[in-house]
Amino acid sequence: MAEYNAPLKDMKLTLNHVARMTELAQKPGFEDASADMVDAILEEAARVARDVVAPTNREGDEQGVQLKDGQVVCPESFKHVYQQYAEGGWGSLQFDPEYGGQGLPFLLSIPVMEMWHSANMSWGLCPMLSQGAVECLDLNGSDELKAKFLPQLVSGEWCGTMNLTESNAGSDLSVVRAKAEPEGDHYRISGEKIFITWGDHEMAENIIHLVLARLPDAPPGVRGISLFLVPKYLVNDDGSLGERNSANALSLEHKLGIHASPTCVMGFDNAVGYLVGEPNRGLACMFTMMNNARLSVGLQGVSISERAYQQALEYAFDRIQGPAVGTKEAGPIIRHADVRRMLMTMKTLTEAGRGIAYDACGSLDFALKADNDEAKSAEQARAALLTPIVKGWCTEVAQEVTSLGVQIHGGMGFVEETGAAQHYRDARILPIYEGTNGIQALDLVGRKTLMDKGAALSALVEEMKADIASVDPSLTAQAKALEEAVIGLDKAREQLLQGAEADQVMPGAVAYSFMMLSGYVCGGWELLRQASAAVRLAAEGDDDPYLQAKQESARFYMAQVLPRWKAFAETLNDGSQSIMALPEEQFSSAWQ
Repeated sequence: MAEYNAPLKDMKLTLNHVARMTELAQKPGFEDASADMVDAILEEAARVARDVVAPTNREGDEQGVQLKDGQVVCPESFKHVYQQYAEGGWGSLQFDPEYGGQGLPFLLSIPVMEMWHSANMSWGLCPMLSQGAVECLDLNGSDELKAKFLPQLVSGEWCGTMNLTESNAGSDLSVVRAKAEPEGDHYRISGEKIFITWGDHEMAENIIHLVLARLPDAPPGVRGISLFLVPKYLVNDDGSLGERNSANALSLEHKLGIHASPTCVMGFDNAVGYLVGEPNRGLACMFTMMNNARLSVGLQGVSISERAYQQALEYAFDRIQGPAVGTKEAGPIIRHADVRRMLMTMKTLTEAGRGIAYDACGSLDFALKADNDEAKSAEQARAALLTPIVKGWCTEVAQEVTSLGVQIHGGMGFVEETGAAQHYRDARILPIYEGTNGIQALDLVGRKTLMDKGAALSALVEEMKADIASVDPSLTAQAKALEEAVIGLDKAREQLLQGAEADQVMPGAVAYSFMMLSGYVCGGWELLRQASAAVRLAAEGDDDPYLQAKQESARFYMAQVLPRWKAFAETLNDGSQSIMALPEEQFSSAWQ
Protein backbone atom coordinates (compact mmCIF):
# COMPACT_ATOMS: atom_id res chain seq x y z
CA MET A 1 0.00 0.00 0.00
CA ALA A 2 1.38 3.41 -1.00
CA GLU A 3 2.49 5.79 1.73
CA TYR A 4 0.03 8.63 2.24
CA ASN A 5 1.31 12.16 1.76
CA ALA A 6 -1.08 15.06 2.23
CA PRO A 7 -1.49 17.20 -0.92
CA LEU A 8 -0.48 20.35 0.96
CA LYS A 9 0.03 22.54 -2.09
CA ASP A 10 -3.48 21.87 -3.33
CA MET A 11 -4.96 22.23 0.14
CA LYS A 12 -3.30 25.61 0.70
CA LEU A 13 -4.20 26.99 -2.72
CA THR A 14 -7.82 25.87 -2.28
CA LEU A 15 -8.01 27.29 1.25
CA ASN A 16 -6.61 30.68 0.35
CA HIS A 17 -7.85 31.28 -3.18
CA VAL A 18 -11.19 29.44 -3.22
CA ALA A 19 -12.43 29.18 0.36
CA ARG A 20 -11.13 32.67 1.27
CA MET A 21 -9.02 31.74 4.31
CA THR A 22 -6.80 34.80 3.88
CA GLU A 23 -9.85 37.06 4.01
CA LEU A 24 -11.31 35.11 6.91
CA ALA A 25 -8.16 35.65 8.96
CA GLN A 26 -8.92 39.38 8.93
CA LYS A 27 -12.22 38.88 10.75
CA PRO A 28 -12.42 39.73 14.47
CA GLY A 29 -11.62 36.68 16.56
CA PHE A 30 -9.78 34.86 13.76
CA GLU A 31 -6.59 36.93 13.83
CA ASP A 32 -4.61 33.91 15.03
CA ALA A 33 -5.28 32.18 11.70
CA SER A 34 -2.31 33.89 10.09
CA ALA A 35 -0.66 32.41 7.02
CA ASP A 36 2.26 31.19 9.14
CA MET A 37 -0.08 29.60 11.69
CA VAL A 38 -2.15 27.89 8.98
CA ASP A 39 0.97 26.53 7.31
CA ALA A 40 2.38 25.26 10.61
CA ILE A 41 -0.85 23.49 11.54
CA LEU A 42 -1.27 21.87 8.14
CA GLU A 43 2.33 20.72 7.92
CA GLU A 44 2.27 19.16 11.39
CA ALA A 45 -1.09 17.51 10.70
CA ALA A 46 0.40 16.10 7.48
CA ARG A 47 3.27 14.62 9.46
CA VAL A 48 0.94 13.03 12.02
CA ALA A 49 -1.35 11.70 9.28
CA ARG A 50 1.57 10.18 7.37
CA ASP A 51 3.68 8.83 10.22
CA VAL A 52 1.14 8.02 12.94
CA VAL A 53 -2.33 7.48 11.47
CA ALA A 54 -1.76 6.05 7.98
CA PRO A 55 0.37 3.06 9.08
CA THR A 56 -2.64 1.72 11.01
CA ASN A 57 -4.98 1.66 8.00
CA ARG A 58 -4.07 -1.77 6.61
CA GLU A 59 -3.81 -3.31 10.08
CA GLY A 60 -7.24 -2.00 11.00
CA ASP A 61 -8.84 -3.39 7.85
CA GLU A 62 -7.31 -6.83 8.42
CA GLN A 63 -7.97 -7.07 12.17
CA GLY A 64 -11.38 -5.41 12.32
CA VAL A 65 -13.19 -5.05 15.63
CA GLN A 66 -14.66 -7.54 18.09
CA LEU A 67 -17.21 -7.55 20.89
CA LYS A 68 -15.84 -9.34 23.96
CA ASP A 69 -17.65 -9.46 27.29
CA GLY A 70 -19.82 -6.50 26.31
CA GLN A 71 -16.83 -4.33 25.34
CA VAL A 72 -15.77 -3.39 21.81
CA VAL A 73 -12.12 -4.24 21.14
CA CYS A 74 -10.42 -2.19 18.41
CA PRO A 75 -7.07 -2.76 16.69
CA GLU A 76 -4.33 -2.34 19.27
CA SER A 77 -2.63 0.56 17.50
CA PHE A 78 -5.79 2.71 17.39
CA LYS A 79 -5.71 3.74 21.04
CA HIS A 80 -2.10 4.90 20.73
CA VAL A 81 -3.00 6.95 17.66
CA TYR A 82 -6.00 8.46 19.41
CA GLN A 83 -3.91 9.45 22.43
CA GLN A 84 -1.50 11.34 20.18
CA TYR A 85 -4.46 12.99 18.47
CA ALA A 86 -5.92 14.15 21.79
CA GLU A 87 -2.59 15.23 23.29
CA GLY A 88 -1.85 17.25 20.15
CA GLY A 89 -5.07 19.24 20.60
CA TRP A 90 -6.26 18.30 17.13
CA GLY A 91 -9.91 18.03 18.16
CA SER A 92 -10.03 21.54 19.60
CA LEU A 93 -9.01 23.70 16.62
CA GLN A 94 -12.34 25.37 15.84
CA PHE A 95 -14.04 25.35 19.23
CA ASP A 96 -14.75 28.00 21.85
CA PRO A 97 -11.76 28.84 24.07
CA GLU A 98 -14.19 28.97 27.00
CA TYR A 99 -14.28 25.17 26.85
CA GLY A 100 -10.64 24.63 25.93
CA GLY A 101 -10.86 25.20 22.19
CA GLN A 102 -8.39 27.18 20.10
CA GLY A 103 -10.99 29.49 18.54
CA LEU A 104 -9.69 29.03 14.98
CA PRO A 105 -11.94 28.96 11.89
CA PHE A 106 -13.97 25.83 11.20
CA LEU A 107 -12.49 26.02 7.72
CA LEU A 108 -9.01 25.31 9.06
CA SER A 109 -10.20 22.05 10.61
CA ILE A 110 -11.40 20.81 7.22
CA PRO A 111 -8.05 20.01 5.52
CA VAL A 112 -6.89 18.54 8.84
CA MET A 113 -9.95 16.29 8.90
CA GLU A 114 -9.34 15.40 5.26
CA MET A 115 -5.89 14.16 6.23
CA TRP A 116 -7.23 11.92 9.01
CA HIS A 117 -9.74 10.31 6.67
CA SER A 118 -7.24 9.83 3.86
CA ALA A 119 -4.83 8.26 6.33
CA ASN A 120 -7.38 5.93 7.95
CA MET A 121 -11.07 6.51 7.33
CA SER A 122 -12.21 3.92 9.87
CA TRP A 123 -10.26 5.62 12.64
CA GLY A 124 -11.12 9.14 11.44
CA LEU A 125 -14.83 8.53 11.94
CA CYS A 126 -14.36 8.60 15.72
CA PRO A 127 -13.04 12.18 16.04
CA MET A 128 -15.40 13.29 13.27
CA LEU A 129 -18.46 12.28 15.28
CA SER A 130 -17.03 13.81 18.44
CA GLN A 131 -16.66 17.16 16.71
CA GLY A 132 -20.27 17.00 15.57
CA ALA A 133 -21.35 16.23 19.13
CA VAL A 134 -19.43 19.25 20.42
CA GLU A 135 -21.13 21.56 17.94
CA CYS A 136 -24.58 20.15 18.74
CA LEU A 137 -24.10 20.48 22.51
CA ASP A 138 -22.53 23.92 22.24
CA LEU A 139 -25.49 25.30 20.27
CA ASN A 140 -28.31 23.49 22.08
CA GLY A 141 -27.19 22.41 25.55
CA SER A 142 -27.84 24.21 28.83
CA ASP A 143 -24.98 26.08 30.50
CA GLU A 144 -24.82 23.30 33.10
CA LEU A 145 -24.50 20.55 30.49
CA LYS A 146 -21.92 22.48 28.53
CA ALA A 147 -19.79 23.14 31.60
CA LYS A 148 -19.95 19.49 32.62
CA PHE A 149 -19.33 17.79 29.29
CA LEU A 150 -17.83 20.15 26.70
CA PRO A 151 -14.28 20.62 28.06
CA GLN A 152 -13.52 16.90 27.93
CA LEU A 153 -15.21 16.48 24.54
CA VAL A 154 -13.24 19.41 23.12
CA SER A 155 -9.97 18.10 24.53
CA GLY A 156 -10.60 14.63 23.14
CA GLU A 157 -10.52 13.00 26.57
CA TRP A 158 -14.08 11.89 25.82
CA CYS A 159 -15.71 10.95 22.53
CA GLY A 160 -19.22 11.58 21.16
CA THR A 161 -21.71 9.60 19.10
CA MET A 162 -24.99 10.16 17.28
CA ASN A 163 -27.88 7.74 17.97
CA LEU A 164 -30.77 8.23 15.54
CA THR A 165 -31.54 5.07 13.62
CA GLU A 166 -33.69 2.18 14.84
CA SER A 167 -34.64 -1.05 13.11
CA ASN A 168 -38.01 0.45 12.17
CA ALA A 169 -36.78 4.02 11.77
CA GLY A 170 -34.12 4.60 9.14
CA SER A 171 -34.50 7.77 7.14
CA ASP A 172 -38.02 8.15 8.54
CA LEU A 173 -37.33 9.24 12.12
CA SER A 174 -40.99 10.00 12.76
CA VAL A 175 -41.43 6.41 14.00
CA VAL A 176 -38.63 6.45 16.58
CA ARG A 177 -39.70 4.28 19.54
CA ALA A 178 -36.95 4.84 22.14
CA LYS A 179 -38.50 6.21 25.34
CA ALA A 180 -37.45 8.77 27.94
CA GLU A 181 -39.07 8.86 31.38
CA PRO A 182 -38.47 11.88 33.66
CA GLU A 183 -36.80 11.18 37.00
CA GLY A 184 -35.75 14.15 39.12
CA ASP A 185 -33.14 16.25 37.30
CA HIS A 186 -32.60 13.63 34.61
CA TYR A 187 -34.41 11.06 32.47
CA ARG A 188 -34.35 7.30 32.05
CA ILE A 189 -33.71 6.27 28.44
CA SER A 190 -34.78 2.87 27.09
CA GLY A 191 -34.63 1.44 23.59
CA GLU A 192 -32.32 0.15 20.88
CA LYS A 193 -30.42 2.04 18.19
CA ILE A 194 -28.73 0.51 15.17
CA PHE A 195 -25.85 1.52 12.87
CA ILE A 196 -24.16 3.53 15.65
CA THR A 197 -20.67 4.38 14.45
CA TRP A 198 -18.05 4.08 17.20
CA GLY A 199 -20.87 3.34 19.65
CA ASP A 200 -18.40 1.70 22.01
CA HIS A 201 -14.61 1.45 22.33
CA GLU A 202 -11.73 1.92 24.76
CA MET A 203 -9.81 4.70 23.02
CA ALA A 204 -11.23 7.38 25.34
CA GLU A 205 -12.24 7.15 28.99
CA ASN A 206 -15.85 8.14 28.36
CA ILE A 207 -18.33 8.22 25.46
CA ILE A 208 -21.12 10.79 25.28
CA HIS A 209 -24.11 9.49 23.33
CA LEU A 210 -26.62 11.91 21.83
CA VAL A 211 -29.85 9.92 21.62
CA LEU A 212 -33.23 10.65 20.05
CA ALA A 213 -36.16 9.42 22.18
CA ARG A 214 -39.77 10.21 23.03
CA LEU A 215 -41.09 11.70 26.22
CA PRO A 216 -44.38 10.40 27.71
CA ASP A 217 -47.41 11.88 25.93
CA ALA A 218 -45.18 13.37 23.20
CA PRO A 219 -47.03 14.28 20.00
CA PRO A 220 -46.72 11.75 17.16
CA GLY A 221 -44.23 12.05 14.36
CA VAL A 222 -41.08 14.13 14.28
CA ARG A 223 -42.71 16.80 16.45
CA GLY A 224 -42.55 14.42 19.41
CA ILE A 225 -38.83 13.59 19.36
CA SER A 226 -36.46 14.94 22.03
CA LEU A 227 -32.68 14.78 22.28
CA PHE A 228 -30.83 13.38 25.29
CA LEU A 229 -27.22 13.21 26.39
CA VAL A 230 -26.43 9.73 27.71
CA PRO A 231 -22.88 9.16 29.00
CA LYS A 232 -21.23 5.73 29.02
CA TYR A 233 -19.99 6.55 32.51
CA LEU A 234 -21.90 8.91 34.75
CA VAL A 235 -20.05 12.09 35.66
CA ASN A 236 -19.84 13.26 39.25
CA ASP A 237 -20.25 16.90 40.29
CA ASP A 238 -16.47 17.26 40.64
CA GLY A 239 -15.95 16.05 37.06
CA SER A 240 -14.70 12.59 37.99
CA LEU A 241 -16.23 9.51 36.42
CA GLY A 242 -18.84 7.56 38.35
CA GLU A 243 -20.56 4.26 37.76
CA ARG A 244 -21.16 2.62 34.39
CA ASN A 245 -24.41 3.74 32.78
CA SER A 246 -26.69 1.17 31.17
CA ALA A 247 -25.75 2.09 27.59
CA ASN A 248 -24.14 -0.94 25.95
CA ALA A 249 -23.10 -2.34 22.60
CA LEU A 250 -25.27 -5.40 22.03
CA SER A 251 -23.72 -6.53 18.76
CA LEU A 252 -21.50 -5.40 15.87
CA GLU A 253 -22.33 -5.27 12.18
CA HIS A 254 -20.14 -7.17 9.69
CA LYS A 255 -19.64 -4.69 6.87
CA LEU A 256 -18.38 -4.41 3.31
CA GLY A 257 -15.81 -1.81 4.31
CA ILE A 258 -14.56 0.40 7.16
CA HIS A 259 -13.86 -2.83 9.03
CA ALA A 260 -12.00 -1.10 11.86
CA SER A 261 -14.86 1.27 12.67
CA PRO A 262 -17.27 -0.44 15.10
CA THR A 263 -20.86 -0.13 13.88
CA CYS A 264 -22.91 -1.05 16.92
CA VAL A 265 -26.38 -2.04 17.90
CA MET A 266 -26.74 0.00 21.11
CA GLY A 267 -29.05 -0.91 23.94
CA PHE A 268 -30.26 1.65 26.49
CA ASP A 269 -31.84 -0.02 29.50
CA ASN A 270 -33.21 2.61 31.86
CA ALA A 271 -30.03 4.61 31.25
CA VAL A 272 -29.53 8.01 32.84
CA GLY A 273 -29.82 10.82 30.31
CA TYR A 274 -30.11 14.60 30.24
CA LEU A 275 -32.37 16.67 27.99
CA VAL A 276 -30.56 18.69 25.32
CA GLY A 277 -32.54 21.70 24.13
CA GLU A 278 -36.29 21.97 24.45
CA PRO A 279 -38.68 19.00 24.81
CA ASN A 280 -39.96 17.68 21.47
CA ARG A 281 -37.36 19.72 19.58
CA GLY A 282 -34.78 16.98 19.38
CA LEU A 283 -34.68 16.60 15.62
CA ALA A 284 -33.95 20.31 15.15
CA CYS A 285 -31.10 20.00 17.67
CA MET A 286 -29.76 16.87 16.05
CA PHE A 287 -29.74 18.49 12.63
CA THR A 288 -26.95 20.69 13.91
CA MET A 289 -24.88 17.54 14.15
CA MET A 290 -26.36 16.07 10.97
CA ASN A 291 -25.43 19.07 8.82
CA ASN A 292 -21.92 19.00 10.24
CA ALA A 293 -21.76 15.27 9.53
CA ARG A 294 -23.02 15.68 5.95
CA LEU A 295 -20.22 18.12 5.14
CA SER A 296 -17.76 15.79 6.84
CA VAL A 297 -18.99 12.77 4.89
CA GLY A 298 -18.66 14.70 1.64
CA LEU A 299 -15.12 15.51 2.74
CA GLN A 300 -14.57 11.80 3.34
CA GLY A 301 -15.40 11.30 -0.33
CA VAL A 302 -12.58 13.69 -1.19
CA SER A 303 -10.27 12.02 1.33
CA ILE A 304 -10.71 8.46 0.12
CA SER A 305 -10.48 9.65 -3.49
CA GLU A 306 -7.14 11.31 -2.73
CA ARG A 307 -5.83 8.14 -1.09
CA ALA A 308 -6.98 5.97 -4.00
CA TYR A 309 -5.38 8.40 -6.47
CA GLN A 310 -2.05 8.34 -4.67
CA GLN A 311 -2.16 4.53 -4.56
CA ALA A 312 -2.94 4.30 -8.29
CA LEU A 313 -0.34 6.90 -9.22
CA GLU A 314 2.46 5.04 -7.46
CA TYR A 315 1.42 1.79 -9.11
CA ALA A 316 1.26 3.46 -12.55
CA PHE A 317 4.90 4.50 -12.18
CA ASP A 318 6.04 1.13 -10.80
CA ARG A 319 4.17 -1.28 -13.08
CA ILE A 320 6.18 -2.07 -16.20
CA GLN A 321 4.27 -3.19 -19.30
CA GLY A 322 4.74 -3.27 -23.07
CA PRO A 323 5.82 -0.24 -25.08
CA ALA A 324 3.44 2.67 -25.22
CA VAL A 325 2.69 4.36 -28.54
CA GLY A 326 5.79 6.30 -29.61
CA THR A 327 8.22 4.20 -27.55
CA LYS A 328 10.19 1.06 -28.36
CA GLU A 329 10.80 -0.43 -24.95
CA ALA A 330 8.57 -1.61 -22.14
CA GLY A 331 7.96 1.06 -19.51
CA PRO A 332 5.66 2.20 -16.73
CA ILE A 333 1.98 2.05 -17.56
CA ILE A 334 1.57 5.78 -16.90
CA ARG A 335 2.86 6.24 -20.45
CA HIS A 336 -0.29 4.65 -21.88
CA ALA A 337 -3.05 7.08 -22.88
CA ASP A 338 -5.91 5.19 -21.24
CA VAL A 339 -4.07 4.94 -17.94
CA ARG A 340 -3.35 8.66 -18.18
CA ARG A 341 -7.07 9.27 -18.82
CA MET A 342 -8.02 7.37 -15.69
CA LEU A 343 -5.40 9.10 -13.56
CA MET A 344 -6.45 12.54 -14.76
CA THR A 345 -10.10 11.71 -14.09
CA MET A 346 -9.21 10.64 -10.55
CA LYS A 347 -7.06 13.71 -10.01
CA THR A 348 -9.51 16.30 -11.28
CA LEU A 349 -12.60 14.86 -9.62
CA THR A 350 -10.72 14.86 -6.32
CA GLU A 351 -9.49 18.42 -6.72
CA ALA A 352 -12.94 19.61 -7.78
CA GLY A 353 -14.53 17.95 -4.75
CA ARG A 354 -11.93 19.51 -2.46
CA GLY A 355 -12.83 22.92 -3.83
CA ILE A 356 -16.57 22.51 -3.27
CA ALA A 357 -16.14 21.07 0.25
CA TYR A 358 -13.71 23.74 1.45
CA ASP A 359 -15.80 26.49 -0.14
CA ALA A 360 -19.00 25.39 1.61
CA CYS A 361 -17.30 25.17 4.99
CA GLY A 362 -15.75 28.59 4.53
CA SER A 363 -19.21 30.09 4.09
CA LEU A 364 -20.17 28.84 7.57
CA ASP A 365 -17.30 30.85 9.05
CA PHE A 366 -18.19 33.93 7.02
CA ALA A 367 -21.79 33.64 8.20
CA LEU A 368 -20.55 33.52 11.80
CA LYS A 369 -18.41 36.62 11.33
CA ALA A 370 -20.73 38.56 9.00
CA ASP A 371 -20.92 42.33 9.49
CA ASN A 372 -24.69 42.51 8.93
CA ASP A 373 -27.80 40.36 8.67
CA GLU A 374 -27.90 40.49 4.89
CA ALA A 375 -24.36 39.17 4.54
CA LYS A 376 -25.02 36.53 7.19
CA SER A 377 -28.16 35.31 5.43
CA ALA A 378 -26.38 35.18 2.07
CA GLU A 379 -23.50 33.08 3.43
CA GLN A 380 -25.88 30.78 5.31
CA ALA A 381 -27.95 30.22 2.17
CA ARG A 382 -24.79 29.58 0.17
CA ALA A 383 -23.52 26.99 2.66
CA ALA A 384 -26.95 25.35 2.89
CA LEU A 385 -27.18 25.06 -0.90
CA LEU A 386 -23.71 23.58 -1.25
CA THR A 387 -24.10 21.08 1.62
CA PRO A 388 -26.16 18.43 -0.26
CA ILE A 389 -23.85 18.87 -3.26
CA VAL A 390 -20.80 18.29 -1.07
CA LYS A 391 -22.34 15.24 0.57
CA GLY A 392 -24.03 13.85 -2.53
CA TRP A 393 -21.74 14.62 -5.45
CA CYS A 394 -18.41 14.17 -3.66
CA THR A 395 -19.42 10.74 -2.39
CA GLU A 396 -20.87 9.65 -5.73
CA VAL A 397 -17.68 10.52 -7.62
CA ALA A 398 -15.67 8.79 -4.88
CA GLN A 399 -17.25 5.55 -6.14
CA GLU A 400 -15.84 6.27 -9.59
CA VAL A 401 -12.43 7.40 -8.37
CA THR A 402 -11.85 4.40 -6.11
CA SER A 403 -13.11 2.05 -8.83
CA LEU A 404 -10.67 3.58 -11.30
CA GLY A 405 -7.97 3.04 -8.72
CA VAL A 406 -8.72 -0.69 -8.81
CA GLN A 407 -8.82 -0.63 -12.61
CA ILE A 408 -5.40 0.97 -12.94
CA HIS A 409 -3.98 -1.86 -10.84
CA GLY A 410 -5.52 -4.36 -13.24
CA GLY A 411 -5.83 -7.84 -11.76
CA MET A 412 -3.73 -6.78 -8.78
CA GLY A 413 -6.41 -4.25 -7.92
CA PHE A 414 -8.81 -7.12 -7.32
CA VAL A 415 -6.32 -8.66 -4.90
CA GLU A 416 -6.44 -7.34 -1.35
CA GLU A 417 -2.68 -7.20 -0.82
CA THR A 418 -2.24 -4.07 -2.96
CA GLY A 419 -4.66 -2.01 -0.84
CA ALA A 420 -6.63 -0.61 -3.79
CA ALA A 421 -9.64 -2.78 -3.00
CA GLN A 422 -9.86 -1.44 0.55
CA HIS A 423 -10.36 2.12 -0.68
CA TYR A 424 -13.11 0.91 -3.03
CA ARG A 425 -14.84 -1.00 -0.22
CA ASP A 426 -14.47 1.79 2.32
CA ALA A 427 -15.89 4.39 -0.07
CA ARG A 428 -19.11 2.47 -0.63
CA ILE A 429 -20.69 3.53 2.66
CA LEU A 430 -20.39 7.22 1.87
CA PRO A 431 -23.46 7.64 -0.38
CA ILE A 432 -25.51 5.77 2.23
CA TYR A 433 -24.98 7.21 5.67
CA GLU A 434 -25.90 10.63 7.13
CA GLY A 435 -28.86 10.67 4.76
CA THR A 436 -28.66 8.66 1.55
CA ASN A 437 -27.76 10.56 -1.58
CA GLY A 438 -31.35 10.29 -2.72
CA ILE A 439 -32.25 12.31 0.37
CA GLN A 440 -29.47 14.79 -0.39
CA ALA A 441 -30.86 15.22 -3.89
CA LEU A 442 -34.37 15.76 -2.52
CA ASP A 443 -32.99 18.31 -0.07
CA LEU A 444 -31.26 20.16 -2.91
CA VAL A 445 -34.36 20.39 -5.10
CA GLY A 446 -36.86 20.82 -2.25
CA ARG A 447 -35.58 22.83 0.69
CA LYS A 448 -32.68 24.45 -1.13
CA THR A 449 -34.23 25.33 -4.50
CA LEU A 450 -38.03 25.11 -4.63
CA MET A 451 -38.55 26.54 -1.16
CA ASP A 452 -36.74 29.81 -1.93
CA LYS A 453 -37.84 29.76 -5.60
CA GLY A 454 -34.26 29.24 -6.72
CA ALA A 455 -32.88 32.39 -5.11
CA ALA A 456 -29.78 30.82 -3.52
CA LEU A 457 -28.93 28.92 -6.71
CA SER A 458 -29.43 32.08 -8.79
CA ALA A 459 -26.99 33.91 -6.52
CA LEU A 460 -24.44 31.12 -6.95
CA VAL A 461 -24.90 31.20 -10.73
CA GLU A 462 -24.22 34.94 -10.73
CA GLU A 463 -21.09 34.35 -8.68
CA MET A 464 -19.93 31.80 -11.24
CA LYS A 465 -20.61 34.17 -14.13
CA ALA A 466 -18.59 36.91 -12.45
CA ASP A 467 -15.61 34.60 -12.06
CA ILE A 468 -15.88 33.50 -15.68
CA ALA A 469 -15.99 37.11 -16.86
CA SER A 470 -12.79 37.99 -14.99
CA VAL A 471 -10.74 34.98 -16.08
CA ASP A 472 -7.21 35.38 -17.46
CA PRO A 473 -7.08 35.21 -21.27
CA SER A 474 -4.97 32.05 -21.05
CA LEU A 475 -8.02 30.28 -19.61
CA THR A 476 -10.54 31.52 -22.17
CA ALA A 477 -11.30 28.09 -23.63
CA GLN A 478 -11.94 26.62 -20.19
CA ALA A 479 -14.08 29.58 -19.20
CA LYS A 480 -16.17 29.23 -22.35
CA ALA A 481 -16.87 25.55 -21.63
CA LEU A 482 -17.86 26.38 -18.07
CA GLU A 483 -20.05 29.27 -19.17
CA GLU A 484 -22.12 26.91 -21.32
CA ALA A 485 -22.53 24.56 -18.37
CA VAL A 486 -23.51 27.37 -16.00
CA ILE A 487 -26.18 28.50 -18.46
CA GLY A 488 -27.35 24.88 -18.57
CA LEU A 489 -27.57 24.75 -14.77
CA ASP A 490 -29.59 27.94 -14.70
CA LYS A 491 -31.95 26.55 -17.32
CA ALA A 492 -32.32 23.36 -15.24
CA ARG A 493 -33.27 25.53 -12.27
CA GLU A 494 -36.03 27.16 -14.33
CA GLN A 495 -37.22 23.74 -15.57
CA LEU A 496 -37.41 22.49 -12.00
CA LEU A 497 -39.40 25.48 -10.79
CA GLN A 498 -41.84 25.25 -13.69
CA GLY A 499 -42.10 21.46 -13.74
CA ALA A 500 -42.82 21.21 -10.02
CA GLU A 501 -45.95 23.29 -10.46
CA ALA A 502 -47.35 20.99 -13.13
CA ASP A 503 -46.18 17.60 -11.77
CA GLN A 504 -45.68 16.98 -8.05
CA VAL A 505 -43.67 13.81 -8.74
CA MET A 506 -41.27 15.59 -11.07
CA PRO A 507 -38.90 17.09 -8.40
CA GLY A 508 -38.24 13.70 -6.83
CA ALA A 509 -37.86 12.03 -10.20
CA VAL A 510 -35.20 14.45 -11.45
CA ALA A 511 -33.54 15.16 -8.08
CA TYR A 512 -30.53 12.88 -8.55
CA SER A 513 -29.82 14.20 -12.03
CA PHE A 514 -30.19 17.76 -10.75
CA MET A 515 -27.73 17.09 -7.94
CA MET A 516 -25.16 15.51 -10.25
CA LEU A 517 -25.58 18.30 -12.79
CA SER A 518 -25.02 20.85 -10.02
CA GLY A 519 -21.98 18.97 -8.76
CA TYR A 520 -20.23 18.75 -12.12
CA VAL A 521 -20.82 22.45 -12.79
CA CYS A 522 -19.71 23.50 -9.30
CA GLY A 523 -16.65 21.28 -9.66
CA GLY A 524 -15.73 22.96 -12.92
CA TRP A 525 -16.20 26.37 -11.33
CA GLU A 526 -13.92 25.49 -8.43
CA LEU A 527 -11.23 24.18 -10.77
CA LEU A 528 -11.42 27.33 -12.88
CA ARG A 529 -10.95 29.42 -9.74
CA GLN A 530 -8.00 27.27 -8.72
CA ALA A 531 -6.47 27.58 -12.19
CA SER A 532 -6.99 31.35 -12.14
CA ALA A 533 -5.14 31.54 -8.84
CA ALA A 534 -2.33 29.45 -10.33
CA VAL A 535 -2.03 31.83 -13.28
CA ARG A 536 -1.83 34.83 -10.93
CA LEU A 537 0.79 33.22 -8.71
CA ALA A 538 2.89 32.24 -11.71
CA ALA A 539 2.66 35.80 -13.05
CA GLU A 540 3.93 37.04 -9.70
CA GLY A 541 7.09 34.95 -10.11
CA ASP A 542 6.21 31.61 -8.50
CA ASP A 543 7.75 28.96 -10.74
CA ASP A 544 6.46 25.88 -8.90
CA PRO A 545 5.52 23.23 -11.54
CA TYR A 546 2.40 22.53 -9.45
CA LEU A 547 0.89 25.77 -10.78
CA GLN A 548 1.13 24.58 -14.36
CA ALA A 549 -0.28 21.20 -13.34
CA LYS A 550 -3.26 22.96 -11.79
CA GLN A 551 -3.98 24.72 -15.06
CA GLU A 552 -3.79 21.43 -16.91
CA SER A 553 -6.22 19.90 -14.42
CA ALA A 554 -8.77 22.56 -15.30
CA ARG A 555 -8.17 22.02 -19.00
CA PHE A 556 -8.71 18.26 -18.73
CA TYR A 557 -11.81 18.58 -16.56
CA MET A 558 -13.51 21.07 -18.90
CA ALA A 559 -12.81 18.89 -21.92
CA GLN A 560 -13.24 15.37 -20.54
CA VAL A 561 -15.41 15.54 -17.41
CA LEU A 562 -17.58 18.64 -17.47
CA PRO A 563 -19.52 17.58 -20.61
CA ARG A 564 -21.30 15.03 -18.43
CA TRP A 565 -23.58 17.86 -17.32
CA LYS A 566 -25.36 17.68 -20.67
CA ALA A 567 -26.56 14.12 -20.11
CA PHE A 568 -27.94 14.96 -16.67
CA ALA A 569 -29.59 18.10 -18.04
CA GLU A 570 -31.21 16.07 -20.81
CA THR A 571 -32.94 13.78 -18.30
CA LEU A 572 -34.80 16.76 -16.85
CA ASN A 573 -36.69 17.06 -20.13
CA ASP A 574 -38.34 13.70 -19.48
CA GLY A 575 -39.43 14.68 -15.98
CA SER A 576 -41.16 11.81 -14.19
CA GLN A 577 -42.70 10.19 -17.26
CA SER A 578 -40.48 7.19 -17.97
CA ILE A 579 -39.49 6.75 -14.31
CA MET A 580 -43.07 6.31 -13.11
CA ALA A 581 -44.58 4.71 -16.22
CA LEU A 582 -44.25 1.04 -15.23
CA PRO A 583 -46.97 -0.03 -12.74
CA GLU A 584 -45.73 -1.39 -9.41
CA GLU A 585 -47.03 -4.89 -10.01
CA GLN A 586 -45.20 -5.19 -13.31
CA PHE A 587 -41.79 -4.85 -11.64
CA SER A 588 -42.21 -8.50 -10.70
CA SER A 589 -45.00 -9.95 -12.85
CA ALA A 590 -43.65 -8.68 -16.16
CA TRP A 591 -40.67 -11.04 -15.92
CA GLN A 592 -42.43 -14.16 -14.69
